[in-house]
Amino acid sequence: MISHVFLGVGAFGPAYRFHAAVMAALGHAQRFCDEGKPWAAWQAAGGGRPLFIIGHPFDGAPASAGNGQMTALLAPSRAAVDAAHAAALANGGRCEGAPGLRPQYHAHYYGAYFRDPDGNKLGVCCHDPL
Repeated sequence: MISHVFLGVGAFGPAYRFHAAVMAALGHAQRFCDEGKPWAAWQAAGGGRPLFIIGHPFDGAPASAGNGQMTALLAPSRAAVDAAHAAALANGGRCEGAPGLRPQYHAHYYGAYFRDPDGNKLGVCCHDPL
């Protein structure tokens, strides 16, 4: 259903370091990085789509985060949720919800929430029991 998600970023260097650290913690592979555009993308370790892409907005206007918008990334384990959240905070992210169970979603939903250096809200979650 989803081909790709594109998040607009301002300063590419800090945004790239932030997202590369989070994606590495989740085991996602970098598909490309072109600092000349600038943009970069990641995909699941096995390849294919969807892609997660960051870059400067194509219209040349400044990037801005949306209120009520969030991209949630699938984690292979609860430990990966913890690692991604820690990587986010260590690379300029802001906590929007510490790792933990969220039974209001379902019994096994384990997630964490944070904002990247540009204010984009991201979630990481694992749906598996322990």
